[in-house]
Amino acid sequence: MLQETFHIAVPTAFFKDESLNIQGTINHIRYLYTQGVKSVMVSGTTGEQHSLTVKEKIDILNALVLEEELINNMEIIFGVSSIRQLEAEELAKSIRHTNIAGILLGYPPYIVPTQEEAMIYTKRIIDLSQKPTILYNNPKRTGFDLSLESIIELSKIGLVMGVKEAGNKEKIALLKKDIKRADFYFYAGGEVQLEERVLQGFDRLSSIAGNLFPIECKQWFDKMLTNQKITEQERKKIDLIMKQVYQGNPIVNLKEMINQKGILLGICRSPIGNV
Repeated sequence: MLQETFHIAVPTAFFKDESLNIQGTINHIRYLYTQGVKSVMVSGTTGEQHSLTVKEKIDILNALVLEEELINNMEIIFGVSSIRQLEAEELAKSIRHTNIAGILLGYPPYIVPTQEEAMIYTKRIIDLSQKPTILYNNPKRTGFDLSLESIIELSKIGLVMGVKEAGNKEKIALLKKDIKRADFYFYAGGEVQLEERVLQGFDRLSSIAGNLFPIECKQWFDKMLTNQKITEQERKKIDLIMKQVYQGNPIVNLKEMINQKGILLGICRSPIGNV
């Protein structure tokens, strides 16, 4: 089970030569832990998933496993996706016998598998990892759109806990008509148009701005879920957060501001950050 309604999608740290900085990534997770954050998602979103080799992903995983306080006290979700299924399988097998709480299962970019091919890929990764799974459908980034029928079919697998839907938001209402499980959740990716998405049925958040403002973003989301009024002062604070994070490239903005706090996440892998 994945208990937390709110997790933070953490950036991956890189040195100036674009090589992987595992300790920088862990230092940021540790900082979030001290701020009361209960769940993070690693190696999954913020556009860096497919720049990482399978070896780099496994190196991050192995380093996290050694962080006993973090992995035993946080709900850590690990991103699993690859343009090659065999590499995704290798990562899934590495995750299986760890205390990683669950996986975010993304789809290969560019190659555009058929629905049947994607279903076989999905079931294979779930079977190998044996972890609670969030399906990640992001057709804008991958070119592949997991269909309503495929999501409904996959929801019958007990380990599938929900879907992070970055495509057609109207899917959510249709899915809710057919998926009767009380423990199947709908994850919004990031804070853009978040209030609208909550009204459409999204009930969990994979936060981006929470990397910098974890308390404020969680309180804002919790208020939405419980239909509490957001005060004018809170609204002004959220508007400022949105401007700071989402004006321009969010991952570039995040890294610059986190670096300024003394937690060295470094740069993005080019061409991201070229401007």
